[in-house]
Amino acid sequence: MNDSTTKQIISTKRLVLCSLFAALLCISAYLSVPTPLPMAPKITMMNFVLFIIALLFPVQESFLIGLVWFLLGIVGLPVFIGGQSGVGYLAAPYGAYTWAFPIVLIILPLIRGKKYNRFWYTICAIIGVVIIDLIGMIWLMHSANYDLKTGLLTGFIPFLPLDLVKAVVAAQLIPAFKRVID
Repeated sequence: MNDSTTKQIISTKRLVLCSLFAALLCISAYLSVPTPLPMAPKITMMNFVLFIIALLFPVQESFLIGLVWFLLGIVGLPVFIGGQSGVGYLAAPYGAYTWAFPIVLIILPLIRGKKYNRFWYTICAIIGVVIIDLIGMIWLMHSANYDLKTGLLTGFIPFLPLDLVKAVVAAQLIPAFKRVID
């Protein structure tokens, strides 16, 4: 191999892996569970896939996966929560939950460390849930003129239990994913 091949930032194999996980993130917008909650009629598997990505890949690859997914959604492909897309969706009251995803895809790989530790990875996933749900709630409060109590009751507390379950389960599955992709 020549020097330019060995100095690649991301190998071809890793780019293919990133592409597969970007596609999985897109598909996860359609994998949903119905709920009785009027403000969240469906809970998608996006958070689950997001946490797998953020806890599995290094920051540059995690960011690349999120960037591809995010740009696809901005240009109109229905890859956001519930098959939504576009800047209008991101500016809507519940749009910030979606634009919090790239933030988590940067923060979690930076704080989790390189060596898997079940307890620490679980804490990191929980931190990711809080980041997403807080950013989403704050934007919801701003765009819908809600006070803190209403924001918590409509934009934070209803999402927390299932988001925590998805995050904790994702953190436990990281060793299995590492065995498959490494």
